[in-house]
Amino acid sequence: MKITLITVTYNSELYLSHCIESVLCQTYKNIEHIIVDGKSTDNTLSIIKKYGSKISQWISEPDRGMYDAINKGIALATGDVIGILNSDDMLVSPDVIESIVKTFEEENVDSVYGDLEYVDKIHIDRVFRVWKGKKYNRNLFKMGWMPGHPTFYIKKSLIEKHGMYENHYYTAADYEFMARYLYKHKISSFYLPKMIVKMRTGGASNKNLNQRIRANRRDYLAMKVNSIPMPFMVSILKPLIKVHQFNVKSNLGLW
Repeated sequence: MKITLITVTYNSELYLSHCIESVLCQTYKNIEHIIVDGKSTDNTLSIIKKYGSKISQWISEPDRGMYDAINKGIALATGDVIGILNSDDMLVSPDVIESIVKTFEEENVDSVYGDLEYVDKIHIDRVFRVWKGKKYNRNLFKMGWMPGHPTFYIKKSLIEKHGMYENHYYTAADYEFMARYLYKHKISSFYLPKMIVKMRTGGASNKNLNQRIRANRRDYLAMKVNSIPMPFMVSILKPLIKVHQFNVKSNLGLW
């Protein structure tokens, strides 16, 4: 089984090396790492070129945002399973991909997801938030739940059947994608109780209240188009059910 990891970059010089190194140190070696750059103006391309043949493919050209770039990566992918690894994120441990592959093979499922840590940009051992998954149940979408997108791995054959990311949902495109596959099309999934990704804090949908309101509006539209019942109420529940993830214990390193 070949795993394709897609990393989107734009002026990503600060943390890209950490991202690439976390892929190179994986014990599972049948990995295709594709980097799609949005025509960076900093040292991003120099970093990509430094790794040379250790990166399977890369392109650098203007795009229409993150999810348009991800779609470009999917179009280039030759793997059986696709996962997204953001340029400022990293795989937590060398056995992450090996564990994901084992889960696909043993559970015979269409997709796999796990746990996620939000960490300080500089001090990555300082954890601010833990996105703890739970046993998969499609009906959880009716309560505003979703897997942590950076931990979500899906068979490419399904993407070829049901379509790529819908870029017009902007920051909610990841939610719409998973709702479409897991809720609307009822693909199978399995929760792997393992920390998959360290994600540096700061997201486009959470910068301020205005951004959060816009994100919720897009969530609502994604719910509506994918036939999730009572989408307005669920769009309100969606951010509320994440509050427990910010438990102070995470900052003390107790999780």
